[in-house]
Amino acid sequence: MPTFHILLALSAAHCLNDLLQSVITAVYPMLKADLGLNFAQIGLITLVYQLAASIFQPVVGYAFDRRPFAWSLPMGMCSTSIGIILFSYCSTLPGILLAVFMVGLGSATLHPEASRITSLAGHERRGFAQSVFQVGGNFGGSIGPLLVALIVAPHNRHYVLWFLLFSAACFAAMRPICRWYKGYLQELKQTVRKEERHAKLPLSKSMTWFTIGVIIVLIFSKYIYMASLSSYYTFYLIDKFGVTVSQSQIFLFVFVVSTAAGTLVGGPVGDRYGRKLVIWVSILGTAPFSLLMPHVSLPLTVILSFCAGFTLSSAFPAILLYAQELLPTKLGMISGLFFGFAFGVGGIASAVLGDFADMYGIEAVYNFCAYTPLLGIVAALLPNLKNN
Repeated sequence: MPTFHILLALSAAHCLNDLLQSVITAVYPMLKADLGLNFAQIGLITLVYQLAASIFQPVVGYAFDRRPFAWSLPMGMCSTSIGIILFSYCSTLPGILLAVFMVGLGSATLHPEASRITSLAGHERRGFAQSVFQVGGNFGGSIGPLLVALIVAPHNRHYVLWFLLFSAACFAAMRPICRWYKGYLQELKQTVRKEERHAKLPLSKSMTWFTIGVIIVLIFSKYIYMASLSSYYTFYLIDKFGVTVSQSQIFLFVFVVSTAAGTLVGGPVGDRYGRKLVIWVSILGTAPFSLLMPHVSLPLTVILSFCAGFTLSSAFPAILLYAQELLPTKLGMISGLFFGFAFGVGGIASAVLGDFADMYGIEAVYNFCAYTPLLGIVAALLPNLKNN
């Protein structure tokens, strides 16, 4: 049976970590006005943040696969906290870039390590465990913009400093995780589980690499569309429908809540019916909502954004576990690789879409990105693994 109290602590730590990270994009409208930035510079900020997270995640995962360290999670939160302090007071673009780099580095440490511990604590119900872990992150990301609307938007960017209270809470949530993982590592050293280190791969080496390539295409399609919503949805609503900044944050909150709900559903459904089916349905099934959204009224836009977020986000627990089952002896590295690639695609897409928005207008971004979920059709090429 899963170790539930550790899963809840991991979910809470993920929630608080991603809450802090969501502050970055939620403050974009204020940051744009404060520093006189254009959309291309907003995209550059996202690029630096996402690349810092993406490049270091597989490195961190590989390093701790070789030499596990029980207190790795608080190290990442230290970096995030420093970034939040810098982000609240820096008044130059280079300073902001340094701040988001530190936040990204914190993310690069937490995600592969916490995902590894989640798989260990989940035992045979790994899909359920990953959903519990990831829904914490999605929920934290969803309430971050709402808290920015309540705490920061009525005042000024310096009020971001109040979010250090959530950083302190995250350190507290990590304590039982680190203690449990320390005990697990000590037990592992005593038993020397050689059979786990030499576990047989489910596919041939060439087929494994082909399958990883297919998964990368799926992540590419998912996170281009996610980047258009997470980075530019507020600007789209303000530009097309004339809503206020605070109203746009509430609508962004609705979207991110949908991603939390979809993530919670995706893992258990994958445990029961197979991860390949969940991947196929969730990505390709987003296309009807994404294709309709640029052509409807504000209420329908909010409804369709919820449907798209719910459907698309259910894919990631299944994608991550499918990849971990391809390489069962490299949980940290594969988690870091796919979390990192997701962040990297999101960052590059945000930068490219920022330039695109400057040239052609923000509405053109959504007309273009609406077609990216159609790439989900390549899920048909995924081979069936055991229990998949």
